[in-house]
Amino acid sequence: MSLPFVFTEPIRTERLTLRLMTEADVDDVFAYQSREDVCEYLLHGPRSRDEVVDMVAKYGAATRLAEDHDWIEPAIELTLPDGTLRVIGHMYLNLASVENLGAEIGWTLHPDFFGQGYASEAATAILDLAFGELGLHRVRAELDPRNDASIALCRRLGMREEAFFVKDMMFKGDWADTGVYAILDTEWAARRR
Repeated sequence: MSLPFVFTEPIRTERLTLRLMTEADVDDVFAYQSREDVCEYLLHGPRSRDEVVDMVAKYGAATRLAEDHDWIEPAIELTLPDGTLRVIGHMYLNLASVENLGAEIGWTLHPDFFGQGYASEAATAILDLAFGELGLHRVRAELDPRNDASIALCRRLGMREEAFFVKDMMFKGDWADTGVYAILDTEWAARRR
């Protein structure tokens, strides 16, 4: 295991850069975090611009993974055909348990960029970080079982459904279910060979 880990250097993939958020990203992040359809399955509703300003500052300051519940939330940046850079979403990695070498992964993407493989590409980079550089054993995703797109992404990543909790949490004023998907380091290594 390679903890503590400090996320300062961007992670580059074929088409994307995963990097710390900055104040300059507020407009791009507001463009998706203010949308009802984006927030439908998230724990929060659409955010105001002021709320996004606060969240971007929090995301940008979250750089250290060392103890239980430390997290990073890097921007997913894409170079558009005209050469401009745009934040199209963000990833989430929460160090759930140092003792058990476990983490939780999550993602949010602007709907204009659905169906192009960007979420898979970004999540693959985060799983490579989790299992490679960090040396973790298990990564899970907890999600709303009605979120077909996130379930499909979990399956594309090789994650298996491990649990389905019925009406286990109060979610936006009503009881909601939770699905849990997960993958082990050995399973990820086999997929990446």
